Amino acid sequence: MNFTPEHRQLEDTVIRFCDKELNPHIAQWEAAGQFPSHEVFKKLGNLGLLGLKYPEEFGGAGLDFSYSMVMAEALGQCNCGGVPMAIGVQTDMATPALARFGSDDLRREFLAPTLSGDFVACLGVSEPGGGSDVAALKTSAKREGGTAGGDYLINGSKMWITNGMQADWCCLLANTSEGPAHKNKSLIVVPMDAPGITRQKISKLGMHSSDTAQLFFDNVRVPRRNLIGQEGLGFTFQMLQFQEERLWGAAGSLRSLDRLIDQTIDYTRQRQAFGKSILDNQVVHYRLAELRTEVEALRALTYRAVAMYIGGNDVTRLASMAKLKAGRLNREVADACLQYWGGMGYTADNPIAQAFRDGRLISIGGGADEIMLGIICKLEGTLPSRLAA
Repeated sequence: MNFTPEHRQLEDTVIRFCDKELNPHIAQWEAAGQFPSHEVFKKLGNLGLLGLKYPEEFGGAGLDFSYSMVMAEALGQCNCGGVPMAIGVQTDMATPALARFGSDDLRREFLAPTLSGDFVACLGVSEPGGGSDVAALKTSAKREGGTAGGDYLINGSKMWITNGMQADWCCLLANTSEGPAHKNKSLIVVPMDAPGITRQKISKLGMHSSDTAQLFFDNVRVPRRNLIGQEGLGFTFQMLQFQEERLWGAAGSLRSLDRLIDQTIDYTRQRQAFGKSILDNQVVHYRLAELRTEVEALRALTYRAVAMYIGGNDVTRLASMAKLKAGRLNREVADACLQYWGGMGYTADNPIAQAFRDGRLISIGGGADEIMLGIICKLEGTLPSRLAA
């Protein structure tokens, strides 16, 4: 990656935003179980941070994905995982397909106010019966009366929806025909104030400041014009969205992992036991050196994947590797560092405990580790033929 002064300026802006607008409130938002997404997103929108890679005509900056990567990494300055994750849904998970394949009218109606921070977006893919098996989803969007121009009537449920309690619209993946599972799905923009939608808050192990909901759709009427792109291409569009989501997630881990190691070095340097600092024990400083090396390896992998992506290459393999490594390394670093903090690391408000709770999601959300392994094996040609079909 070749970083420009503009990249560094963006990084500084995001870090300052975290320190001024987010970190002073994290404890309050964690206790409340959500943060004021409209208020925070409007501040981000005013700084031009919600549409870095999107067309200028809809309020974006017209830059490439490397700027999204820099923003994701800089958001690691935030003292929790929930708020950066919610921001990522707005910028790089719920909006890529709309920006790329949506009609101009649809983009003016939903993308533009999302980039300005006036709308909050969510992504509706996972369901109560399954998350990673996207092809098996059951939510349906059938045309009223079966006519080509009729409105969609949506029925079903979506689960684990980040921003779901406060969202103004949902990028919903639903079955729009009875055809093959990979060709019968479409992405539809669903206004969240439409009659027939109910929301139920989900209590989670971590990411407490990010509101998460189960959404229920009961004969929800949506205009045919809210279809993103062509009917039947939703699965393909969502797989493309997943690539950016996984790259964003990997980049978003880097600074936060470095901060955990830095905080642990500082703590173990001043914490004394048996006549010397904890850090002076070889097993401790060697282990922290190993962890730092692993973070740098993840950084190199992520930067390479993003460089290839903005060069127009298919990065499914590298993005899956980066997502896999990020999830596992978040667990490894948090667990190892918590051990060196001892009892202090086990207290609820400790930064390591926070990371221990929040980071566990990375190996689950956006495609579980096992899904990433399956993708990698398929591309390596090592997946058994029965499973590769």
